[in-house]
Amino acid sequence: MTDSSQAVSAGRLPMGKREFIALAAFLMAINSLAIDIMLPALQQIGASLGVESENHRQFVVSSYLLGFGCAQLFYGPLSDRFGRRTPLLFGLVVYIVSAIGIVFVPSFAGLLVLRFVQGIGSAATRVITISIVRDIYGGRQMAEVMSLIMMVFMIVPVIAPGTGQIVMFFGNWHLIFLFIATMATGIAVWAYLRLPETLHPANVRPFTARSIFGAFKLVLTNRVALCYTIASTFIFGALFGFINSAQQVYVGIYDLGVYFPFAFAGVAIFMSLSSFFNSRFVGKLGMRRLSHGSLIGFIAINTIWLIVQMASTEPMPFALFISFFGLSMFQFGWIGSNFNSLAMEPLGHVAGTASSVLGFMSTVGGAIIGAGIGQAFDGTALPMVAGYFVVSIIGLIFVLIAEKGRLFQSQNPAV
Repeated sequence: MTDSSQAVSAGRLPMGKREFIALAAFLMAINSLAIDIMLPALQQIGASLGVESENHRQFVVSSYLLGFGCAQLFYGPLSDRFGRRTPLLFGLVVYIVSAIGIVFVPSFAGLLVLRFVQGIGSAATRVITISIVRDIYGGRQMAEVMSLIMMVFMIVPVIAPGTGQIVMFFGNWHLIFLFIATMATGIAVWAYLRLPETLHPANVRPFTARSIFGAFKLVLTNRVALCYTIASTFIFGALFGFINSAQQVYVGIYDLGVYFPFAFAGVAIFMSLSSFFNSRFVGKLGMRRLSHGSLIGFIAINTIWLIVQMASTEPMPFALFISFFGLSMFQFGWIGSNFNSLAMEPLGHVAGTASSVLGFMSTVGGAIIGAGIGQAFDGTALPMVAGYFVVSIIGLIFVLIAEKGRLFQSQNPAV
């Protein structure tokens, strides 16, 4: 049963706005923490558990993303039926227990199973946190709060790999999962003590197969929602492809060693800046102008990057590689958030459940595409760069379908 009869509004929150934003950002950051903090440890994990193929180490990331994506389909309807607190706290417990279990896992196969389960737990933090913000705030105030949450959230990819490297100075890779479990436990206690139920009784929806498949039908039969979701799926596939092979590129090709987290953080800073500028410009320019222009820029940069990459059999200088990569990811920061909002635009009447469906499609599809890009790694950066080029072209095709061949033109001045 939900205790939504006690649901609160922004004016009745038992915490200040700053504390709420911080808590929401930390809840969402749990997901990034589980991915980025262990990238420096992939080589050690593979050696410890007898993984012969370097590319197979990437499954530590892919298995988590698949669990994270699949579970999103259910948390939205669950939280619409039973309230926000109970499913959120349940997901956090699953996340913590699986992280502790990984510390004692005896095989790589067992680790992948527990990583999948950990992704299932983490999905609650992504779907339900957004629902909680939507419950409390509306309109421009919600946009402002979400922008602030995302600004805090984007700090995690910057510091997580370095944190993982520091943790490993005190022991082996098992300590990273203990660190993750400890952090998540602190956040769970914070949420349990300070976060009230926010679902209003009038907004309770039934949890049935019919409601879930009904939301799928709404997404699949709406041209704009479906095409922007598919475009987002391919663009996110590029990001996941990089995450899968980042350690191999930075350490294997460019021999950065312990400096790998700094290179990773540098690219993440480009994405953080892009998200910050998006929050400032989107109100004036609109989502379509920003995202369409960024997609064209994304394609142009990736095209030049691919040509330069193919022009020589030797790795391009690291300074040139990181410059191309940073510029590409700067465009990505404008594409990702706006494409997701444009996909949600026609589905406002079923926003919670529709968000789960969109998250499921883009995360699972992106994880599969990213795994394909990562598994193509051949000791060079060419598969990754070529993957970026291909997915950007496919993304443009689906945006053109969504907009009936017209870019930069909004049917609604507000978007």
